[in-house]
Order: sequence, then C-alpha cells, then structure tokens
Amino acid sequence: MRGTALLAAALAVLGMAAPAQAASFDCAKAQAPDERAICANPTLSALDSEMGGLWFAYSRLPMLMGGNGNRHDEARAFLTSRAACGADAPCLTALYQSRISTLKQQITAYIKALPPL
Repeated sequence: MRGTALLAAALAVLGMAAPAQAASFDCAKAQAPDERAICANPTLSALDSEMGGLWFAYSRLPMLMGGNGNRHDEARAFLTSRAACGADAPCLTALYQSRISTLKQQITAYIKALPPL
C-alpha cells in the first residue's frame, strides 16, 4: 500500500509538471543560450517542466548514505551537459528525453524496492 501511495503521489506531480510553455525556471531571467532556447521553444519548455516535476519527486525520496551526493552530482552533470548543448534544440531534446527516462527509472526502482506493509 505504501508503494502505491508513493506512486500515486509521483504520478500526481507528473500530471502537474508539464503545462505547455512553462519552464522550471524563470524565463524572464534566462541569459544562457540553453535557457533562452528552452524558453523560446514550447516543446523544450514542456520537457523542462516534466523533468522539473520528476526531479522534485525524486529529490524528496529518502536515500541511504551517499545517495544524496550522487543525486546532486547527476543533476549538476545534467546542467553542464545542457549548457554544452547551447541553443541546439535537437541536442537539448535528446538530453531532456534521456534525463526524463532516467528519473522515471530511478523513481520506479525506488518504489519497487519498498518493503511490503
């Protein structure tokens, strides 16, 4: 039951996390080429919002010793890769799709590993 409740909460976050043209950061403050490209492209903005919702859910899952550090290292690596894409929409799209897939897998694995009640 606990796993089902967590899954339902994660899915609720996903449902709220993907409004069209709503990046997970303030587009009025976007200065880097990758940020401006995300804000200017509805598809990239939606991917950014979806990833932001997944990251929010994933970042709230309790981790064993060292897990939080790894989680934050992965997030920093994503941002570094995103910056390296610059304004290249296909590069950004592929990067977001990969990160979204990874976050979904990590959340699912966490839920499956929960002990039964």
